[in-house]
Amino acid sequence: MSAVLWAACGTGFTFLMTTLGAAIVFLFKGKMNDIVQKVFLGFAAGVMVAASVWSLLIPAIEQTKESGGIGWIPAAGGFILGGVFLYLLDMFLPHLHEASNEKEGISSSAKRSTLLVSAVTLHNIPEGMAVGLSFALAAQTGGSGGAYGAAFALALGIGIQNFPEGAAIALPLRQEGMSRGKAFLWGSMSGIVEPIFGILTILVAKNIEPIMPWLLSFAAGAMIYVVAEELIPEANFGRHSNSGTIGVMAGFVIMMILDVALG
Repeated sequence: MSAVLWAACGTGFTFLMTTLGAAIVFLFKGKMNDIVQKVFLGFAAGVMVAASVWSLLIPAIEQTKESGGIGWIPAAGGFILGGVFLYLLDMFLPHLHEASNEKEGISSSAKRSTLLVSAVTLHNIPEGMAVGLSFALAAQTGGSGGAYGAAFALALGIGIQNFPEGAAIALPLRQEGMSRGKAFLWGSMSGIVEPIFGILTILVAKNIEPIMPWLLSFAAGAMIYVVAEELIPEANFGRHSNSGTIGVMAGFVIMMILDVALG
């Protein structure tokens, strides 16, 4: 239960940061500056890449080796499965990216606002799983090797990049005519899947400890799919693409420092 409580606190923090970001809609009514948005998208990508390596793949490899297994097998296998899982969600879940008017997923008559929120919700799923699994791993190892510190670092990094993410949902919805209250609610609720999937994942992982390395790698693969499919392309679309690149590098360095310093 302590692991569940820690995971609830960690993913609750990431959800809170999304909510705080969405609250920006009460202060501003215009669209987020294009350069700023590219930096934030790149920053989120950098955080997720660094988290996938230091917080998920490396612990998966180390845990497998400690149990006498071949480290790269669950790392590679789980990574691929995570990518396939997000690919299938991307293929079937109706959604729409803010920079595009082309709907993705199965045909749907849902409003543009619903599809925009679906797009963000889609990549919040692996983030919640990653935080939940990090706390599950820490609980299983008794916090040895700075495991809880690493889990805190991951939650902090994901939470930091969730703040602009909440604003990036709420502000466009407001600009399309939605009331500030509804735009805030939609922006906030786009992050609710993180505590849901984080806690569900840790409850499942509690009973299947032998395949924890596969689950960690699965979350890493799902996050890298989101980075390659959505975040980096949007951060580098059109003019000022170097802003997105700078954001990627900044996010990667900050997440790496957090993980090494706290873990």
